Amino acid sequence: MIAAALAHTRPSYDGLTPPYGPGAAYPELGSLLGDATDGEPVSGVYRAVRCALHGLGLDADRFGSAEWNPLGSLVRPGARIVLKPNFIRHWNPGAGTVESVITHGSILRAIADYAWLAAGPDGSVAIAEAPQQDCDFSRIRELAGLDVLVDFYRQRTGRRLEVIDLRREAVEFRDGIIVKRHTLPGDPLGYRAVDLGTHSFLEGSGLDPQRLCGADYDPEPTGAHHRGGHHAYLLSETVLRADLVVNLPKVKTHKKTGVTLALKNLVGINGDKNWLPHHCVGAPADGGDEFPDGGVVDRVRSRAIEWARPHLARARFLPAFRAARRLEDTLRGSEFIRSGNWYGNRTTWRMCVDLNRCLYYSDAERLHPEADAPVRRVLTVLDGVVAGEGEGPLAPSDVPLGAVIASCDPVAADLVAIRLMGFDEKKIPKVREAMEDQDLRVTAVRSPDDVLVFQIPHDDDEIHSGTLDSIRTTRAFLPHLGWRGHVEQEAT
Repeated sequence: MIAAALAHTRPSYDGLTPPYGPGAAYPELGSLLGDATDGEPVSGVYRAVRCALHGLGLDADRFGSAEWNPLGSLVRPGARIVLKPNFIRHWNPGAGTVESVITHGSILRAIADYAWLAAGPDGSVAIAEAPQQDCDFSRIRELAGLDVLVDFYRQRTGRRLEVIDLRREAVEFRDGIIVKRHTLPGDPLGYRAVDLGTHSFLEGSGLDPQRLCGADYDPEPTGAHHRGGHHAYLLSETVLRADLVVNLPKVKTHKKTGVTLALKNLVGINGDKNWLPHHCVGAPADGGDEFPDGGVVDRVRSRAIEWARPHLARARFLPAFRAARRLEDTLRGSEFIRSGNWYGNRTTWRMCVDLNRCLYYSDAERLHPEADAPVRRVLTVLDGVVAGEGEGPLAPSDVPLGAVIASCDPVAADLVAIRLMGFDEKKIPKVREAMEDQDLRVTAVRSPDDVLVFQIPHDDDEIHSGTLDSIRTTRAFLPHLGWRGHVEQEAT
């Protein structure tokens, strides 16, 4: 059986402020922080993270003692540990708050403490993420309290917590059109092109490389890196050289893959998101997955966009394109399927599982396609304290869920979250196909029956074990517009 832990807590971050301390003198933290609680209130979020690590059975024999070191069972002292949150964007334009968009700082603080315990004084800990192109990373640092955390560890422990924006470029949008670009320093260790070759889920998919679209206007880089047995991704060396990666996704819906969660969160280890195929131009009848069949307006729109791409890439006619976008929003609104934002997207889920293969089968030197099992350990801790439904991942509505999920298997973690959301994992291709996969498997889960869930209530420390069927949700999440009626669990 593959373990996953589900710790329950109050479904709110209210009252928690940087540096998000535990507010309790847990014995294992004495060597790192001393016995003081700094007068902070007891953090239910911190407790839930601690309970989830305990529920997984990490360093189980020493739990409750000063020697308990849960991440120490995954890495040795002196290790390099990288924390990978979801910092996709610094605001929520929808009905919800930014709390349902990004990983909260209180989750990061708890994991960072245990990462420092495992790494020891000779190790290092970094927070690394490549958010969306238009994300203001300085605002993210403020929202998540990252600079306060950096100062806290320097003053209290003498250790340096690194915070790295992995992007090489940021952009500014006006009316949905890129109007300005800014070069960024990027990963200080650089990037590595990881080519899965014929081990890619895109190989043999039937998707036309010349019609693949990435995250920018120019389709040439996307197609150039995904054709003829060649499927390459430009990944962060900071992440690839880590001894342990802690994946810290947000529990929320997603327009292209149904849900975000663990498998999707690895999009943020890239140095160039235009190497990432997001959809294939056209309707399914034409071999694409941009929008469903039957829409004459959608076909005309698609062709117009393909005509416009070269001009947009060269920043030509920007005022005219902005005016056209405003007119479309006025006449049509946003309630229609575009850019592969629906359940028929056959591209993005393949890219997501590919990225997991790249990480799980790469060490500090190279990819190991010959390996029978992953060569890297990755711990996933999902932030579902305040989750997101509806127009995720960018504009979700808040769902007070009160859950922290942990597993050393990404699919096991995702399955727990999917059940909490009231969705059917068989209808989510990236999860279903990862379980059925026979080549470079990133999960030991072949069936939902393989997952053993350890649940910890919010009001006591007793651990209750059960199957995925033991998970209960108070209500089903509202899917993204393009997934409604296609991803929900059937009523029983």
